[in-house]
Amino acid sequence: MSAEPNKAAIEETLRRIALPDGRNLVEAGMVSDIFIADGKVFFSLNCDAEEAQRFEPVRQAAQQAVTAMDGVRSAMVALTAEKKAGTRAAPPPRPAPSPQPQPAAGTRRPVTDRPKAEVAGVKHIIAVASGKGGVGKSTTALNLALGLKAAGLKAGILDADIYGPSLPRLTGLREAKPQQLEDRILKPLEKFGLQIMSIGFLVEEETPMIWRGPMVVSAITQLLREVAWTDLDVLVVDMPPGTGDAQLTMAQNVPLSGAVIVSTPQDLALIDARKGLKMFEKVNVPVLGIVENMSYFIAPDTGKRYDIFGHGGARDEAARLGVPFLGEVPLVMAIRETSDAGTPITVSQPDGPHAAVYQAIGARIAETLAEGTTARPAPAIVFE
Repeated sequence: MSAEPNKAAIEETLRRIALPDGRNLVEAGMVSDIFIADGKVFFSLNCDAEEAQRFEPVRQAAQQAVTAMDGVRSAMVALTAEKKAGTRAAPPPRPAPSPQPQPAAGTRRPVTDRPKAEVAGVKHIIAVASGKGGVGKSTTALNLALGLKAAGLKAGILDADIYGPSLPRLTGLREAKPQQLEDRILKPLEKFGLQIMSIGFLVEEETPMIWRGPMVVSAITQLLREVAWTDLDVLVVDMPPGTGDAQLTMAQNVPLSGAVIVSTPQDLALIDARKGLKMFEKVNVPVLGIVENMSYFIAPDTGKRYDIFGHGGARDEAARLGVPFLGEVPLVMAIRETSDAGTPITVSQPDGPHAAVYQAIGARIAETLAEGTTARPAPAIVFE
């Protein structure tokens, strides 16, 4: 392959893409900072919110032009729609409303869900989320995927934690690169009987992902829909921590079968977990349950139990909110050591007590999916 292009060469290519007013993309100031890593090019095009639809062909042209450059393996271009400061888009004219039956006083009117395009090759998608980082969400997501596999399902996992992808390390695939098929579709890597994809396979481990929200959303969408998933019963998605734009967009646009919330027992973590749960409820994604990670510690020398972060907080919170409590995962060195070594405990010690916890969680979720029901239908968003 030719040498990796620099920003100046990419900008020169973008100067050849004309806008309706006669200027090119660079002259118009639409191009954001250009990020280049291992032959991959990432940038966004800025426009006004009301012009977003009109500029979609321009975005496609820019992505195709950069992809065709020597030394470029792929390009990811997002359209960043922003309103100009101090302006407000005029609302479109509304047609005269047709007579509709009015709800009785005191009743609620639900908001209708928008249709969500299915993901090719995937039957069910489960989001594993947390209200904050540092609660062991990624380790839980991988072991959950392996627990679902142990329950007899064909499973895959997508590392959608763009800012801190950890799946390459957790699976021991740090040096692996996915194969690119036709039409820019990527073939997922496979290990432990799972189909696996992560942004970490496309950039170096120490490369910081300094991206704006729309770039993150675009990257997650492409990793989900431009990967050749094959006959999966369930795809586990390791979500970014928090409840920001990426998480909300994912929940709104992907046909999620449900969400699993990961928390530690202490009150501060539970406050953030509660926010994550409420976010999924707001967009009508069923909550499959809560997992309490780092639930307790057993001293390896004495066997004595210590509730370092408190105990039972997630169980109590699940009962209070009326969602299933899926299980307690202890804080043990073996889980940390096997994760760092790229051999998760459900693989390295499949008959051990800690793997049994994840397998039980996977079996419970598999049963819920097989029943064709969800643990708890999320309430509709309503207007009083």
